[in-house]
Amino acid sequence: GGGLESRCACHRGRAGTNPPRSGSSHRAKQEVQSTNVAVAVHSRDTVRAFKLAPRDRETIRAILADANQAPSWANTQPCEIFVGSGEPLEKLRRSFLENFHKGVPGNSDLPRPQQWPEAIDKRMRRQYASRSRYLAIDRDDQEARRAMVENNHNVFGAPTVLYLCMDSSLTPWSMHDLGMMAQSIMLAARERGVSSAIAYNLVIYPELIRNELKIPAALPIVIGIAAGYAASGDRQNRFPSARRPLA
Repeated sequence: GGGLESRCACHRGRAGTNPPRSGSSHRAKQEVQSTNVAVAVHSRDTVRAFKLAPRDRETIRAILADANQAPSWANTQPCEIFVGSGEPLEKLRRSFLENFHKGVPGNSDLPRPQQWPEAIDKRMRRQYASRSRYLAIDRDDQEARRAMVENNHNVFGAPTVLYLCMDSSLTPWSMHDLGMMAQSIMLAARERGVSSAIAYNLVIYPELIRNELKIPAALPIVIGIAAGYAASGDRQNRFPSARRPLA
């Protein structure tokens, strides 16, 4: 394929690791790393408005190199990652928006649930209502609600999207590994001041993505992660999502 910023990078190998250090310096480094992880976990959020300033190739590579340390069953490393940016991503953005305006329904490779368990459905409804109130969007304001959905199809204005795929012959066990890779990517990005948004709407038209990035048919496109610098003045990026309390 072409360069990382224009086409794809595949997660096939594992980056080299340094041998463990001994003594107090190693213990101190472990403590710092633990602190950094906690900060990254608590400061990571979903950004829905990005600056179009592109991320450089080396930053994306560094993020993927760190995320490459994610664990997997028997070291199978099943996740294949394709990176879209530059003109290929702009073509996808235009195609997604065109489908949105035509009312083309999404048809993701991984089918979305047709219904949710009651407790989960309530959390989703509370989240949607809270976000609408935060953005001062009335429940009857169809134009504003449509604009929110259109922003999703605009890829949140992000300059880069990482598409996570895995072989169609694999089972849900490997989906667990893919999820750990996704979280590792977002935390590694946060460490470098790069914001992210993991979203179903980024992969609702898989054939468009597959054709543009030359993704093999045997690799279902599971999820997308938008990445870039957050638009600091956009109120969407300051909405605090609630978390369920520990039992």
